[in-house]
Amino acid sequence: MSGHFDDHQDGDSGASVAAAKPRVKEPPRFVVLLHNDDYTTMEFVVEVLKRFFSKSEEQAVKLTLDIHQKGKAIAGIYTPEIAEAKAMQVIESARSRGFPLKATAEPA
Repeated sequence: MSGHFDDHQDGDSGASVAAAKPRVKEPPRFVVLLHNDDYTTMEFVVEVLKRFFSKSEEQAVKLTLDIHQKGKAIAGIYTPEIAEAKAMQVIESARSRGFPLKATAEPA
């Protein structure tokens, strides 16, 4: 009495699943923008750029001038969560010093 089992052994048991690895998708990127206003001092903006965005003195001064001349500039590019957190840190720091500095996080 021979049992009849499906005995196909074509060698690809599970191979197609292993070969079809999902591609890791890059997380979306957000920019943190600092916006110009008529009240926040240049010194404070330079301080913010150095403290929260790890800019050198030279980079911070250049960016501060860009913000002043162009109305806004990118302080950094991050994942959405980090960008939102950094924008909030900037706003909280500015408010605690009496400045209306605006920071926003927007899709890159």
